Amino acid sequence: RAGIGPSRRLEEAKNYIQLSTGIDVSIFSADVRDYDAVSKAVEEAGPIDVLIVNQGVFVPEELEKQGLDEVKFMVDVNLIGSFNMIKAALPKMKKGDGMPRSIALMSSQAGQVGIYGYTAYSASKFGLRGLAEALQQEVISHDIHVSLIFPPDTDTPGLTEETKKRPQLTSIIAESSGVMKAEEVAKKAFGGIKSAAFIVPCNLEGALLSIATAGMSPQRSFVMAFVEVVAAGLVRLVALFFQWNWYNGIHTWHAQNKRA
Repeated sequence: RAGIGPSRRLEEAKNYIQLSTGIDVSIFSADVRDYDAVSKAVEEAGPIDVLIVNQGVFVPEELEKQGLDEVKFMVDVNLIGSFNMIKAALPKMKKGDGMPRSIALMSSQAGQVGIYGYTAYSASKFGLRGLAEALQQEVISHDIHVSLIFPPDTDTPGLTEETKKRPQLTSIIAESSGVMKAEEVAKKAFGGIKSAAFIVPCNLEGALLSIATAGMSPQRSFVMAFVEVVAAGLVRLVALFFQWNWYNGIHTWHAQNKRA
């Protein structure tokens, strides 16, 4: 079992796992933006059956006010970092022992629908959708299953810092999907990976978004395929209601601030 990320946090996670489960883990630290460093860490880690690409950064801001260095930072970590992780691990995963293997990409509900103040972040997370859909076609013959996980806001130290910087409109819109505990998101994610689901929503709003944005994405469950086809019209109506509500809120907020 291996993780790649900041050394201090990895040490904390390692100690927590060992104390709570008795399972020994190995840790390897690398900047996901550096392909050579990632490749070295992957090589040291040994065989990989399940690759969870979970790195992510977010700096909320309207595009006009945001520096391009921050835009590039988010795209490099969230999207290019995912390419680096997968490209480094694929050769090992293809040489597996014949058992099914999994690649899971941690996206966001902001990777399903654009949100005010998330312009760069949403772009980096929307990119994961195209990566995952095309990658699944490339690796399915090797019995490697790709999962794309779409959590809402998750109760972590990162969210606490993020909410301090969010534009007010971003917070108002984001509240419509609520906040989940990290443990709940992890359970949903692992459940989706185990069932080889391509799209893995984490709450009711996420499930509705997944139906509304199913498009040409693969669907391994005949039951869910049926639900997507039958519910598509109704879910589109619900989605339009949310969009109308958001846009009305945006116009109202700007009108009130102009008067102030």
